[in-house]
Amino acid sequence: MAFQPNSASNRIITISREFGSGGRTIGKKTAEKLGIPCYDAQLIQKIAEESGFAADYVRKEGEDAVGGWIFPIITDRTMGMTNQDTLWVIQRRIILELAEKGPCVIVGRCADFILRGKADCLNAFIYASMECRAARIVKEYGEREQSPERRLKEKDKRRAAYHRFYTDMTWGHAQNYHICLDSGTLGINTCVEILSRLYHKEVIQA
Repeated sequence: MAFQPNSASNRIITISREFGSGGRTIGKKTAEKLGIPCYDAQLIQKIAEESGFAADYVRKEGEDAVGGWIFPIITDRTMGMTNQDTLWVIQRRIILELAEKGPCVIVGRCADFILRGKADCLNAFIYASMECRAARIVKEYGEREQSPERRLKEKDKRRAAYHRFYTDMTWGHAQNYHICLDSGTLGINTCVEILSRLYHKEVIQA
């Protein structure tokens, strides 16, 4: 796998992340540092507008709920598609359109898989220890209905299953990314700095 930011295609950073690792924040800050758009909340809103589903539903169910349709590339909605299948088709098209517009950062939504062979991507996976992530979701999201650790395990399990179902790839497997960063050890700002520097490298061999 080679990342070549000086090629003719648009340069894209995709951020895959464990729940509670701060990947969304890292993506946003990296985009700000590079002066390019970050598509996260905007992507969710676009999917919601085109699908007719509420943005909260897209946010909660569109990335970690396993659908039941086996051919996600076809767009015929008469073939027994689930809500998640419909969201997959729409988000795939929107991500491809956004990548064509210019350099950007895209958080989640299997963008690394969707853009494979179609854009010049730097694919990153952000992770952290269970302790760091548990502390973060309590602080950032006020998670208190159940133990933070249980919530994290459930979220990660669903996200991995979703990724496997629609991409046939192992979520979080290092060989599927150009770089994996431990945000708990490195810190958010260091992760941002690393991704920003890699973005400007001529060639990265992985």
